[in-house]
Amino acid sequence: MRALSYLRATGIGEAVATVSAHPGSAFLAGGTTEVDLVRLGVARPELLVDINDLPLADVEQLTGGGIRIGALARMNDVARAPAVVRRYPAISQALLLGASEQLRNMASMGGNLCQRTRCAYFRDNISPCNKREPGTGCSAWDGLNRGHAILGTSEHCIATHPSDVAVALVAFDAVVQTVGPNGTRSIPLDDFFLPPGDTPEVEHPLEQGELIVAIEVPPAEIARDSHYLKLRDRQSYEFALVSVCAALRVRDGSVAEVRLALGGVATKPWRARRAEARLTGAPATAESFAQAAAEELSAAQVRQHNAFKVELTQRAIVRALTQAMNGGSR
Repeated sequence: MRALSYLRATGIGEAVATVSAHPGSAFLAGGTTEVDLVRLGVARPELLVDINDLPLADVEQLTGGGIRIGALARMNDVARAPAVVRRYPAISQALLLGASEQLRNMASMGGNLCQRTRCAYFRDNISPCNKREPGTGCSAWDGLNRGHAILGTSEHCIATHPSDVAVALVAFDAVVQTVGPNGTRSIPLDDFFLPPGDTPEVEHPLEQGELIVAIEVPPAEIARDSHYLKLRDRQSYEFALVSVCAALRVRDGSVAEVRLALGGVATKPWRARRAEARLTGAPATAESFAQAAAEELSAAQVRQHNAFKVELTQRAIVRALTQAMNGGSR
């Protein structure tokens, strides 16, 4: 056992100042990931600053149709918020498919975005892992890599990001709002998640002590008919092998607008911009959907055990787009 200190913060300023002043400290929200990593010895904070008393749990409707989700809002509360269900059904679906009822009652939205990979080599605290110990190597590269990424990889890391809701949030151009030692920032969510490159241990651009306070999702009329599809080894609360958030608008038989993002196949929640570009203006048909999926997956880098994800992802994209075209969850 390692000794660590605990502080329950009473204000945002106190929380930010405390973690900023102690490099070996970390924020603690729902704890559904952080506590696990501490127990495993993967995370080794000297101080945990509990932020659960901070006023960051509201889900607000914004003027013009968007929503603002407090970083401490629990997954269940967001999934069932009327504005989310009505305006962004795929976000609600992704949350409900993301974890068990018990975990959703504990897990916070900000913590969900900051969770670490579920790669077994990262979490076993024994195997070489560049994300855990830079420069030691990637055990998944030639190891058991069935669940690993085929997009956004590097020779240093092929671990997937595990969040479901982040996939839907990326599809709708969500923005992370933060407060840190140098003031406030707005970070587009697609820029918040960093590909591994040569520094897989650097997963986001947050500074020491910088706290996520909210997630803002801009108005998106297209999102009202969105759909989140999750394919996994077992039906009950398993991490995605492949997931797709899809929304599209059809005019005169052609795709007028489309949003597409992928989970379970990339080192970050993956906005499928190549497929979106291919689809815009194309006939709204299964054939066009398949061609766009193939375009997106042409950049896939597969390993020994995960090559099946290419075809599975292509099929999932076609299915999710078809479902969205037919009215999403309605």
